[in-house]
Amino acid sequence: MIGGIVLTRNPALAARLAFLQNAVGAVPSPFDCWLMLRATKTLALRMKAHAQNGTRVAEFLAGHPGVQGILYPHHPSHPQYELALRQHKTPYGDSGSAGMVSFWVEDFQRAQQVMRKLKLFLVAESLGGVESLACHPASMTHASVPPEMRRRIGLTDGLIRLSCGVEDAEDLIHDLDQALGEQ
Repeated sequence: MIGGIVLTRNPALAARLAFLQNAVGAVPSPFDCWLMLRATKTLALRMKAHAQNGTRVAEFLAGHPGVQGILYPHHPSHPQYELALRQHKTPYGDSGSAGMVSFWVEDFQRAQQVMRKLKLFLVAESLGGVESLACHPASMTHASVPPEMRRRIGLTDGLIRLSCGVEDAEDLIHDLDQALGEQ
């Protein structure tokens, strides 16, 4: 479930938005609102686990011989690591790291092999849930994008994107280790 809000001080824009909202029915049901309200009660706990797991998984992947590189702003290998440390803060002063981690393996075939071997990570085109998810953009979210364009924007054939959920970090690491094991 995704929810949001649009605010404006511009009366003309507000009128246009109100018309659009009414015309397309962009209003959540009372039940959906109740679900969102209920979910906010555990949001801080879920985000903390999400972030801690992301950090642990990134550290593991950075040291794995089967991984060519990782993309995680809170890892020293990231080009904007210092900036991430300054800007990514929680209201409690924590690091504000996240559970999204990307990494590269050799090529398309190797990425597909790793994806097939995952047991705990679910293969899905989503992120931010309580369950851990894995996505191979070249064959999933960006499969319709020409390979040359994907490469130009950094979506190489060996890229795998993870969204770490709230499971035990050691279980996630074990799953990745076995999936990255023998070729």
